[in-house]
Amino acid sequence: MKTKLLSLFLLFLSILSFAQNTKDIQKEVPELVKFYKHLHQHPELSFVEYNTSKLLAQKMRQLGFKITENFGGTGIVAIMKNGKGPKILIRTDMDALPILEKTGLDYASKVKQKNVEGIIQPVMHACGHDMHMTVWYGTAKYLATHKNEWKGTIMMIGQPAEERGGGSKAMLDAGLYKKFFVPDYALALHVNSGLPAGKISYCPGFAMANVDMARMTIKGQGGHGAYPHLTIDPVVMSAYYITELQTIVSREVSPIDAAVVTVGSIHGGTKGNIIPSEVNLEFTIRSYKDEVRNKVLKAMQRKANAVAMSFNVPKEDYPVLKLKDTYTPALYNDPVLTQKIVKVFEKTFGKENVIIKDPVMGGEDFGRFGRTKEKVPIMMFFLGAVNPEKYEQYKKEGKRLPSLHNNKVVLDPAKTAETGVKAFVSAIEFLTKKN
Repeated sequence: MKTKLLSLFLLFLSILSFAQNTKDIQKEVPELVKFYKHLHQHPELSFVEYNTSKLLAQKMRQLGFKITENFGGTGIVAIMKNGKGPKILIRTDMDALPILEKTGLDYASKVKQKNVEGIIQPVMHACGHDMHMTVWYGTAKYLATHKNEWKGTIMMIGQPAEERGGGSKAMLDAGLYKKFFVPDYALALHVNSGLPAGKISYCPGFAMANVDMARMTIKGQGGHGAYPHLTIDPVVMSAYYITELQTIVSREVSPIDAAVVTVGSIHGGTKGNIIPSEVNLEFTIRSYKDEVRNKVLKAMQRKANAVAMSFNVPKEDYPVLKLKDTYTPALYNDPVLTQKIVKVFEKTFGKENVIIKDPVMGGEDFGRFGRTKEKVPIMMFFLGAVNPEKYEQYKKEGKRLPSLHNNKVVLDPAKTAETGVKAFVSAIEFLTKKN
């Protein structure tokens, strides 16, 4: 009887605590919406997030976090210690995209900025990183003002250049885990533009893909369109090669493994009666498993060599597959950690609002934080971000909502921010109390 009464009493305390948490978070929503709109109006491109980084550092310093700025470029590291307990990394990305916004919002971006290559471009937060930063800040503020609810050490990092896939690498290469500490867990979120605000989705295991960007120059011997026998035509070679690429996934990769090879750009020639000397191709290559990635890349080079040989191209002119310096590694959500956090979310939001989702072939460089030698368990969850009424209207009319990276994508600031902060807080409190 005593045990039963104690259990009921603890459940009652838990319900009271949750109700108070919800109330305290709701109080902060107006400030968070204001912060979100400011970030949306002042986006910055990858690796030049100077003002964004300074603003986040200032906010965190005011909350009592110990701040390190300009880490791995424009990155920031904010640490708060609160007794003995787990070490938890919470990450937000900071960069926006080179897109001209056409949402018509009264807080729409009108910013143009010079990128790292010196090119002036329009800038828009079309991937939700402004919301990621808003939730990140809201979570930090709650933790700083509710230290009685958690124990341990929190590392809040503002990461540059997620859109270029190099921001997490820059911070790790700068010694994130060496100069500070190796976290016991690492958490992040990403908005979902196809899910109503108030709901959360998740994907255990592989959730997002390895992404390689590559280019290749196919060299031939140019000449007159009337005398093709005196040339080596790189346009025809490119056509053969592009067709051959499609057999890599269909005939060399196991049907139960995922891979995508896309030729997104092909440029060659100046006029219809001139056979050019070369054709330039650009690719994206996507996979989950590293062994599949390696197999696809080797096959792409092998097939390029074979096409060149079949057209009698001199060996010194064989095409070479050139990868970008950095690639985005696959995001692998630790299944054990994911299962624990999902149970917390189901308790916090109700099972009907926590939805398992299929993996996708998009990229997210948060995965790199779990791929160092320390093998830190990581989890990224996906935050519904569409106004629920708008979601139902589009669904009823059979319309497709604007996706992320679209110049008309619009998020629901208040409900999304509130849900995101509540999710992070509930996960952190669980991890610091139960582990």
